[in-house]
Amino acid sequence: MTSSSTLAIPAAHQAQVDITLPAWLLSTAERVMNFYVDRNLRLDTLSVDTMPAPVSGKKYMLYAHVPFCHTLCSYCTFHRFTFKEDKARAYFVSLRKEMTMAKELGYDFESMYIGGGTTTVLEDELARTIEHARLLFPSIKEVSCESDPRHLASPEFRQLKGLVDRMSIGVQSFDDGILKMTDRFEKFGSGLQTFDRIQAAKELFPIINVDLIFGFRGQTEEVIQRDLDMARRLDPRQITTYPLMITHQTRKSVKGKLAAPQADLARQYSQILTSLRGQYNQLSSWAFGKANDEGFDEYVIDYDEYLGVGSGSFSFLGDTLYVNTFSLRKYQERIEAGKMSVEQQKRYDTKAIMQYRFLLGLFSGRLSRQYFRDTFGVNLDTALFKEMTAMKLIGALKNDPTNPEELLVTDNGNLMGLLMMKEFYSGMDNVRAQLRKPLKNCDM
Repeated sequence: MTSSSTLAIPAAHQAQVDITLPAWLLSTAERVMNFYVDRNLRLDTLSVDTMPAPVSGKKYMLYAHVPFCHTLCSYCTFHRFTFKEDKARAYFVSLRKEMTMAKELGYDFESMYIGGGTTTVLEDELARTIEHARLLFPSIKEVSCESDPRHLASPEFRQLKGLVDRMSIGVQSFDDGILKMTDRFEKFGSGLQTFDRIQAAKELFPIINVDLIFGFRGQTEEVIQRDLDMARRLDPRQITTYPLMITHQTRKSVKGKLAAPQADLARQYSQILTSLRGQYNQLSSWAFGKANDEGFDEYVIDYDEYLGVGSGSFSFLGDTLYVNTFSLRKYQERIEAGKMSVEQQKRYDTKAIMQYRFLLGLFSGRLSRQYFRDTFGVNLDTALFKEMTAMKLIGALKNDPTNPEELLVTDNGNLMGLLMMKEFYSGMDNVRAQLRKPLKNCDM
């Protein structure tokens, strides 16, 4: 596939990348991760009227979900419905009411992340919702939000200036061939149009993040390099490079039609690391930023506990995962009745939570013995002996020679973190598919 881009691109800074993991080991790791994710994400059907109250001294993040899109992409597994203005406006009203319920429980939040769907389907409602959140929760230091490229050109988009600190743009690819294959060309325009829209939107927000996806069929080394070079030419504060994720929900539409062979993953990932290092710091296995201390899409890394509002949101509080109803009808009914929207939950033992935090530590490059000692009162090397031994044997981890409390994540570790996080998110998407399956027309 070829791009219509004719931009002059500066040469990438070359960085040494050392990935030595064989394909069979990556496939084995995928299967093992898939087993644990499937086992640990089986939810209990048990609704509650409200979330538990906050614990004094703990830090929390607020997640808000906007489940509407003008068009539905075949490879996307997030919770979303086709946009209808009357339903969307009523939904935003309920979303603000649910935030007020969280305030009445005693919550305050340091950060807010708004995801979708397409969060910017109604910019005026979104602006009103952010203003409401900042009024309720004065400790919020940063609001992160997502948008697709089309909304950047809308005059109403400027309403978000001064309200959103970090805007993440779902580009996926600047290549017109990839955009046509994924039905994004007609929806969002060409790669060059997206490039120009992002360039114009940069002055609106302190942080712009460009989201790219690799692993599409036909995405050659040249196509990936053009995508990376165009993203670097924009010079955003952050670039995120997700691998294409195949789930039970998207297997028919993605595998064999949109997805490249799994064997290409390590080679493509090496190319990404080589291209972006030097100009960007690595924030996680797939996120890169100009500064090391900025928030990014994987908010679960910075916050052990978070509360989700809105249909289809997830919360993790204490030792329990809570999932809000996926039915718009039930969501509105529960909020109108003065109840929060939790429909499912799952409690985890300490070992499972430690394994989850180990995964996030590997993925983020922030694996700390001190964190496990302070949080769980355990010695990481013995409490997760199998996990630590396996990662050290394959060269994913090594001790930090300057600080025995910290572990260094190698390039092999970055790839393992990417692979394992991909399987974790695919498992979460399978949960979403399972909870959406019983929905009827009256629920949408």
